[in-house]
Order: sequence, then structure tokens, then C-alpha cells
Amino acid sequence: MIAALKGKLQALGSEWAIVNVGGIGFKVYMPTSTLATLGTIGEEVELHTHLYIREDNATLYGFASPEELGLFQTLIGVSGLGPKLALAMLSAMGTEKLAMAIASGSADLLAEIPGIGKKTANRLILELKEKIGAGWLAAPAELAEENADVLAALTTLGYSVREAAHAIAAIPPDQGLTLEEKIKLALGYFTSK
Repeated sequence: MIAALKGKLQALGSEWAIVNVGGIGFKVYMPTSTLATLGTIGEEVELHTHLYIREDNATLYGFASPEELGLFQTLIGVSGLGPKLALAMLSAMGTEKLAMAIASGSADLLAEIPGIGKKTANRLILELKEKIGAGWLAAPAELAEENADVLAALTTLGYSVREAAHAIAAIPPDQGLTLEEKIKLALGYFTSK
């Protein structure tokens, strides 16, 4: 199996890149987050890869970090979820946000991804919630499902999942707060630091 590639970036597409390693060009499909980190043609790149083999095709998928690769491999382990849809999920949300959406049981957030409906989102949560929650998240505390929208708002504003989780943990337990009030309290956490 091809576990990693290190070579010169030869060409870029909207969802792939060609990496030249020792005179051989490898076409590697990757999420947009990884494509954005590659740089310009001619630069040296290093990717963590997964070789996906079917009867009629062998496709190479590349990722900027081992965590992104691991989440991709976890996603394609779900019955009926192929590598193209897993790649689309990573492109739409990024590793941390996607892992948090699954671990917090936010089917609505997952259903916003093109190609993922409510039924698929619920099945993903059912199959992966324990696995993702146990090993993937660096968040210090379990986030309740009612705070998934707060998490989504904070990550959309540019905070990492870890930062957002700390801010959410500082929100007082549910006192009938609206989503706006929770977001204001979470943002207050950042200004008080």
C-alpha cells in the first residue's frame, strides 16, 4: 500500500493534484482543505495517502495530516459510504468540525453537506458516535447536542473546535438561554482571556 508521497507538485485540479515522485506522476484526490495547503506547481509536497482498490480501479487519496487521513478511513468504514462522499464531507466541514458534528450527534449539521440527507446523517452518528467521541476529539468535555449550533457558529467565525469547546464549556448549564445568548456568552469567553 502507498502510505505517503513526497515529491514535486506537477499539476492541480479542482479535487486532485499530480505529485511527481522520482519521475512518476501520481494523481491524488484530496479534500479542498488539503488542496489549499499544497502551494504552487513545482514546490515540494508531502501527503499522507490511502490507496482505495476496487475490481476495476485503484484510486489514491491524499491528506495533509494523519488525523484527516484517519477520519477519512473511519468514514469509508461505514457501509454504503464511499471515498468520494467521505472526501466531500471533509471538504465541506474539515476534520475537527466533522468529528465534532458526529460526536455531538448533530444530524442537522451533517445534513447540510451535499450528498448527505437526514437518514444518512443519523446512520453516521449511530455507527460512529462512540468511535469518534472516544478517540478523535481533543475537546475537554462532552458537548451536549443542544450546543451543536453554538459550536457550528463559533467554528464558522474561525475558532478551532478545541477553542469553541472551551468557550462552550464556560457557558452556564442550560438556563433556558437562546442560541443568540449562548453565542454571546461563548464570545465573551474569548474577550475575557
